[in-house]
Formats: sequence, structure tokens, C-alpha cells
Amino acid sequence: MTATGPSTAPDVVDVVALGESMVTFLPSRPGRLADVPSFDRGIGGAESNVACTLAAAGHSARWVSRVGADGFGDHLVEAIGAYGVDTAHVGRDAARPTGVYFRTAGDRATDAHEVAYYRAGSAASAMTAANLDLAAVRAGRVLHLSGITAALSAGCRELMRELTARRPGRPLLSFDVNYRPGLWRDPGDAPRVLRDLARGADLVFVGDDEARDVWGLRGARAVRQALPEPEVLVVKQGAGGAVVFTRDGDGAGGTEDADGTAVHVPAPRVDVVAAVGAGDAFAAGFLSATLRQLPVRDRLRHGHLMAAAALTVPGDLAVPPARARADRLAALDDTAWGRLRLGPGWTQADEGAEEEERTP
Repeated sequence: MTATGPSTAPDVVDVVALGESMVTFLPSRPGRLADVPSFDRGIGGAESNVACTLAAAGHSARWVSRVGADGFGDHLVEAIGAYGVDTAHVGRDAARPTGVYFRTAGDRATDAHEVAYYRAGSAASAMTAANLDLAAVRAGRVLHLSGITAALSAGCRELMRELTARRPGRPLLSFDVNYRPGLWRDPGDAPRVLRDLARGADLVFVGDDEARDVWGLRGARAVRQALPEPEVLVVKQGAGGAVVFTRDGDGAGGTEDADGTAVHVPAPRVDVVAAVGAGDAFAAGFLSATLRQLPVRDRLRHGHLMAAAALTVPGDLAVPPARARADRLAALDDTAWGRLRLGPGWTQADEGAEEEERTP
């Protein structure tokens, strides 16, 4: 699979990501929300996380959304733009606020944490095909969406159906299922809506845990059988790695059968600081390697490396590894890859530290 799309549009970019972003408040110390005395402000949103990570990795990226005509909206646009992301097509809504949320620090052993969302009736929940510049949305080699947007409102759901409709000349459509049970007003809608959207995409990301929770599917093979339409399906297995199914013959070294070619790549060992943002970083790494037309195995490895960068910082976004360094790590033989261990600060360590990283 290669990333193709409009080549004559004057504002074409590598990736357009559409979805809600919120101002996040991270605790100044561990403890219950009731006990934390102060918070540090940040930004968070699945799609803008992908755009920011790709921009930091050297790609051209655009974020399309709506925010309130308020200070939090100003902060989001400025902070995301500071990563090098094009925010010119973010709309402002004078009648609705920018969403915010608060979270506690996660326990490293259990990832137990509290999250309090204040996003109901947000500006982004009012996104429709009528109040967005769809030409700008589609002017990319890749259009990246997630299932979070479909849960925000009926208008957002119709927008997602419009964008995932198969039509000639559309960008490569990337869809991260991102099942969030608490966002669905009617939880019974989620399985059908998310399955329909995934079936309309070219590239789908889904965790094996969320596939079990939303569809009752167990195992990567079962997910592929339920979603035969996407050209590429990535099933994430947490610390166990990830499996990618392809149909274009680009799965060298994988197992081929009626479901396509399946390639499994284990994840490196990571000293986890916080799990937030890891899935978005994985998607960004895989998309980056897809844009560069790297082999499927290396696409998964770049996904794991980007996820490892996010896992070793407390917030949603991390400094990605330099491209040359990521390429060297992705090119390791299986034995050396299996010895890889990454901890806080690894993306900014000296390149000579690679030998240390490969030491258990």
C-alpha cells in the first residue's frame, strides 16, 4: 500500500488529521483528583497527537477541527501550530466552548488513573460537512480519522460517513477505531458505527482489547475476518507487539492465506512512565513509514518506536527519535530487536547509546 492522493492542490500536505483536541490538565503530583492541588496545562486529542508527532518527525501535517472562541481554543491552535502543524483550517465557534479534561498520574503497574472530561457540547462536537472546508480536509496524501469523532454527535457521525465513503481520488483513508465507551450516548450504536467506518477505510488501527470490548472479537485473525475490506489492518497487542494484515503483496516474511499476508512484530521492552498517547504515536510512526514506502515490518517497528517515545514521558506528546536513528533501530536483526530496551530520555540520548539500549 502506498499513500497517494491529490497532487495538483496548491496546499497538499502529507497528512490531514481531523478530530477534537482538548486542553489537558496533568497533575503536579500523584494522588486522587480530589487531592491534587495544581495541574500543568497541556494539549491532547488523538488526531492532533498524530499530526503533531508526524510534523515533529519531518512530515507536513494539517489539523482540521473546531474550537471555542476562548482562551483555551487560542492555546490549542497556538500549541499545535508550534509543532509545525498547519492549523489554518481550524474553525472558531463563538457559541460553544473548547473541551478540557483533567487526569491523575497513572500507576505504572496497573495504569490505574482518573480522568474527568468536560467536553459535552464542545465546539468540536458541532463539526459537520457544512462548517468545515472539505477541500482542505481531503488535500493530503493521507486523511487520518478516529472513532472518537463519531461518538461526539450525530452531525460528527454523518461527517465521518461522508469522509469514509469510497470514491475515486480520495486520499488514503487511515482510521483508528479508538473505542471510548464513555463517549457514546447510546453504547449500542458503537459496534455497528465503528465497524461501518472501519470497512470504509484503507488502513485501520485497532487494539485487540478494544476489538474484544466493542465487537466481542478475540484474536487478530478474528478481527481480520470481521474487517476484510481495508487494504491494511493493524491489530495492536500492547506489550505483545502488533500484527498487520496486507493484501498488496507487501508482507514479505509473513504468513499468507485467504485473509492476506500477516506479519507480527514484537514490541521492544519499555520502562513505562505513562500509557497516554501511545496508540496515537504508534499510528504516527506507522503512517510515517507508510508515507516513506518502507517495508511492512519496518512500518510496525517505526510504530513501536514512536509508541516507546510516548510511553516514556508523562504527557500525550513526546520528542520522536531522529529519523536516521529510528531507521537504524528499525533495521536491527530480530535478535538485536528482541534485546532492545527503551527508557525515559532515550529519544534524546547520544546515538552511541544504542548498544546500551540493546542490553537487557
